[in-house]
Amino acid sequence: MPQPSDLPTRLAVSTVIFALRPDHTGRPVLWTPLVRRTREPQRGSWALPGGWLPPNEELEVAAARTLRSTTGLAPKYLEQLYTFGQVDRSPGARVVSVVYWALVQSDEAARATAGPNVRWVPADTLPALAFDHNRIVEYALWRLRNKVEYAEIAHAFLGETFTLAELREVYEAVLQRALDPANFRRQMIASGRLRETGERLAGAPHRPPKLYRYDTSAVTAESREPFMRERPAS
Repeated sequence: MPQPSDLPTRLAVSTVIFALRPDHTGRPVLWTPLVRRTREPQRGSWALPGGWLPPNEELEVAAARTLRSTTGLAPKYLEQLYTFGQVDRSPGARVVSVVYWALVQSDEAARATAGPNVRWVPADTLPALAFDHNRIVEYALWRLRNKVEYAEIAHAFLGETFTLAELREVYEAVLQRALDPANFRRQMIASGRLRETGERLAGAPHRPPKLYRYDTSAVTAESREPFMRERPAS
C-alpha cells in the first residue's frame, strides 16, 4: 500500500459554472453543467469540467480551454475560487486542483454543448459526484451567496441593461428566498451602484419599467476582494 509521501503530485484545473435556468415549475434557479468521466478513476461518474495543467500554460488559460472543450462555453466571468489539495482526494496520485468559477447568462448557457457526456443539473440537488466535487460545488454556492449581497456579482447573470425586477429575480434565485420588491428597490437605489439608462423595457404592457445598468465607477475595493481569502467550510 503506497504511503502519501510516495504518491506523485499532479496539478489540475476545474471549473464550477452557474447559470440561471427555470426548474420544473418555471422558477429560475441556479444550474451547473457536469461532464461524464470517460476514463479511470471513477469512469462513468459525473464531475466538474476540468483537466490537467500543462507545464507551459497559464492557470486561467487552462481553465478556459478545458471549459470550452468540454461544454463549449467561453464565459466572460471566470475567476479563481480556491485550491483543493487534500492528500487523499484522488486514488493513485496526489491531485491538487485549482478551481475557477464562471457565471453565465441564460442565453449563453442555452448554447452550451449538449450530449450524453454533458448534463445540466440544479446546483442545490446534485447527484453523487466524482472525488470531492460535491464539496467544491457546495463551497462555490456558499461563496456566491455571501458575495452577492455586497458585490456586483449579480451583473454576470444579466445583460448590460436590466430592470429592477430582473435584478431582484437574480438575488432571489441565488439567496433562495423571496425579497420584498419595495425594500429591494430602495436598497438598490440607495446603494449608488445603479444608474438609470433613460430607457424603458420595450414591449412591456402598461407602463414599461425603467432600465438600469451598473455604475462601474462605484465599484468598491470590497467588491473586488479575492475569493480565496476565506477557507472552505469543513
